[in-house]
Amino acid sequence: MRESSSQYISSGLESEVTQKKAAGSPGPETDVDPQTPVLRISQLDALELDSALEQLLWTQFSQCFQNCRPGLLTPLEPELRALLQLLLWRFTLYSSSATVGQSLLSLRYHNTLSSSPRYRPLSRRQKLVLALLTLGPRWLQERSHSLLLCLGLSAGGPVSEGDSGFLQQGLRSCLTLVSSIAQLASLINFLVFLRKGRHPVLAERIAGARAVFSKPNVVRDVTYQYMNRELLWHGFAEFLIFLLPLINTRKLKATVSSIVFGGESAIGEGATEGQGVSKECGLCGEWPTMPHTIGCRHVFCYYCIKSHSIAEACLTCPKCGAEAGHPEPVKMEVEMIGR
Repeated sequence: MRESSSQYISSGLESEVTQKKAAGSPGPETDVDPQTPVLRISQLDALELDSALEQLLWTQFSQCFQNCRPGLLTPLEPELRALLQLLLWRFTLYSSSATVGQSLLSLRYHNTLSSSPRYRPLSRRQKLVLALLTLGPRWLQERSHSLLLCLGLSAGGPVSEGDSGFLQQGLRSCLTLVSSIAQLASLINFLVFLRKGRHPVLAERIAGARAVFSKPNVVRDVTYQYMNRELLWHGFAEFLIFLLPLINTRKLKATVSSIVFGGESAIGEGATEGQGVSKECGLCGEWPTMPHTIGCRHVFCYYCIKSHSIAEACLTCPKCGAEAGHPEPVKMEVEMIGR
């Protein structure tokens, strides 16, 4: 028992030491040159993976309340999303200076504010600033409507007269201006990122965080076999997209069914001619409403055949494959049976 407990304690101490090294000290992987450029697609893929993980986490969390009253989480959805993102930030970026998407792509954040040429992890202040600039605008965007209603500044709402009216109008103009400036700054930052390949998000540029490789000699290698396969399937998919609309699938289906089941269907239809044909629509299978025919002996609902004739220029009967003519009304004899 003593040996097992001592081993457990020693393993716990070792894990704490490794966590501290990952959080504060450079660690054993300091031989990676932070000046090595990272592909732009890798940085964008890391952001997409982080977004997909956040959405997956929210989906799993909301499914826990699927048997409760509908709309239970709606009033607090922005706060719950921010809380889940904060928990995810605490156990990923705060502890290892890398998000989940970056870890999957062998990336991590480097402290650009440090003058050292070697790798330096983010400081606590930088991690807090990055979390605040990432989570804060999202929460404000989701809560903007409620906050504006509380302040009486809803979009398109009436403005009261007097000093309070001028104050509301001024606040609304300031909020609109700040939002426009933030969106313009994000656009300019993204254009600079496309030019220089650094800081795809404005929050990273403000916090002084840059994505670098976490392992040496990491190359995003794509073999020619994979590229050829992707190009082949992509060309095949485009060919099918172009070809399928030109094929009359209903006529082809009717032709194949007449060839395969021609004899049996002819016998069956001969026995039930005048009975089953006129009792159901050839498209919806229900009793025909305002029955119409298109030149063959099958009957269709007026709305069914009219909508299909509008959707398809060359309409054929789905039962026998005959070319469709102009829909004409059919007079049906209905036998009334009294008690």
